[in-house]
Amino acid sequence: MRLHVVSDVHGNSQDLARAGDGADALICLGDLVLFLDYADHGRGIFPDLFGAENAGRLVALRTARRFDEAHALGRRLWGELDAAGHDRETVIESAVRKQYAELFGAFPTPTYATYGNVDIPRLWPEFAREGTTVLDGRRIEIGGRVFGFVGGGLSTPMRTPYEISDEEYAAKIEAVGEVDVLCTHIPPDVPELCYDTVARRFERGSSALLHAIRATRPRYALFGHVHQPLARRVRIGGTECVNVGHFNATGTPYVLEW
Repeated sequence: MRLHVVSDVHGNSQDLARAGDGADALICLGDLVLFLDYADHGRGIFPDLFGAENAGRLVALRTARRFDEAHALGRRLWGELDAAGHDRETVIESAVRKQYAELFGAFPTPTYATYGNVDIPRLWPEFAREGTTVLDGRRIEIGGRVFGFVGGGLSTPMRTPYEISDEEYAAKIEAVGEVDVLCTHIPPDVPELCYDTVARRFERGSSALLHAIRATRPRYALFGHVHQPLARRVRIGGTECVNVGHFNATGTPYVLEW
């Protein structure tokens, strides 16, 4: 059995269309939407609306952890858009729908997918065609092994669309229970897995996920979210914890075989 696993697609539909080549199935761990590209300030919903210069300012403020100033910049720009007669939610949703139509159309059959923190789960039923199975807080058997899926992220100052409370996230982890492969968007709360060496900050990992790995000992824990982690692999007991990579930048899936 050969599975290809991707995460943090962020608009890379061209490589996504080839991501399942040679595999029995594709697994996607979320973050399909590209709102703002930290490497290329001209790509994404934000620069499409406000220009690459403003996108660069926002990236600089976030990277410097000056979140209050970043929120103030966002409020000013969105306020100008509102004043021009454009509703923020409508504009964002229209842009996300356009990306989702292209990205879901690129998924091979079969694909098993869960949400990232920048995704909008309520829109997925419109675009998940036959052959794409969406899982969150659920488990499924693939090739004789049990896979558990938990999507989304935890609350942060970034205020991305699909952030939930620690309690809600822990409940989803508990609902999945014992599995062979635990698939999440965010990593377990291990410093070297959570630190982004380029953004120079710790992303939020899950302590509930770390506890579940120690308690249930899956063979693998697969995740993404941290684009340039200090460590891509860490072993916790008998579990191989693997960041499957920043697919937007690499265009290359992680391969899982047995």
